[in-house]
Amino acid sequence: MPTDLSPTARALRALEILQLRPGTTADELAERLGVTERAARRYVGILREAGIPVESARGPHGGYRLGRGTRLPPVVFTEAEALGLVMAVLDGRPTATDGEDLVGSALGKVIQELPENVGRQAAALREHASAAPDRYSARPDPAVTSALVAAVAARRRVLVTYRNESGNEWEAEVDPWAVVARHGRWYLLCHSHRADAVRTYRVDRVRAVQQMEHKFELPDGLDPVAALEENLGIGWEFPTQVVFDAPLAEVAPWIRPPMGRLEPLGDGCVLVGSTSNPAMYAQEWLACLPFAFRVDGGQELRAAVATLAARFAAALADQPLAAHRLGQ
Repeated sequence: MPTDLSPTARALRALEILQLRPGTTADELAERLGVTERAARRYVGILREAGIPVESARGPHGGYRLGRGTRLPPVVFTEAEALGLVMAVLDGRPTATDGEDLVGSALGKVIQELPENVGRQAAALREHASAAPDRYSARPDPAVTSALVAAVAARRRVLVTYRNESGNEWEAEVDPWAVVARHGRWYLLCHSHRADAVRTYRVDRVRAVQQMEHKFELPDGLDPVAALEENLGIGWEFPTQVVFDAPLAEVAPWIRPPMGRLEPLGDGCVLVGSTSNPAMYAQEWLACLPFAFRVDGGQELRAAVATLAARFAAALADQPLAAHRLGQ
């Protein structure tokens, strides 16, 4: 931390630390401020003199914390924090460069309230930086997401209306365990009472959420991210089973969790899962694998692989292209 800050600046920094880390001890505060413990206590005293209720408690769980009803000054960003915020927003939401975008509008309001020197840099970064959209990302409705998160926090069952990729819509009662953001998509990890099984639903496909009176308990030791990864390839409409001649250790680094579960099989391995989109499974996943494979299960996946193979065979044929259009 800079050593030339004024007592007022250090007192405001102390206030910020207590906002972010309730229970900070005097020695921790001193270390973060770059001063002695005695000086840190003096800055706490300055805050109290300014009418900010800073409470203190002794013991192993003691430290300083702000009292209830504290009226705080506006949030102050450093230049690095402001630029980091803009970069994070643009990385996750490329359209935020447009003021008409929901998140872009909110980002613009934040930038307008920044001090001139910091705001100028943040505004320039937003105006001149370009971000490529992730074609796999999907933006859920903030109201739907908020309703699901509220149900997760309250441990209450919800009735969700869900529409899958093919447009089919249904209702299901689920226990919402967690909302997980993963690679540009938001997922609801839950126990579906309709299927009596763990399910992962894309939040952008949830059309409505109704919280119910039923309470539920989370499974012991639940790791939401690990559970999501394990279940992404389970429970979809079309089963898949793909056999590889290569050892499991060689194939495993190439397999994404939504593709299914990889298991040893003799000298090779087998990938067992399911999908709602066999064409995508064949074109964007299987076609990218550098191993020979055989589709043993799933008629829909076999048909999608056959269609893809016909396209590639036509690409190497010597006959005119029109003669090899699929379906002719």
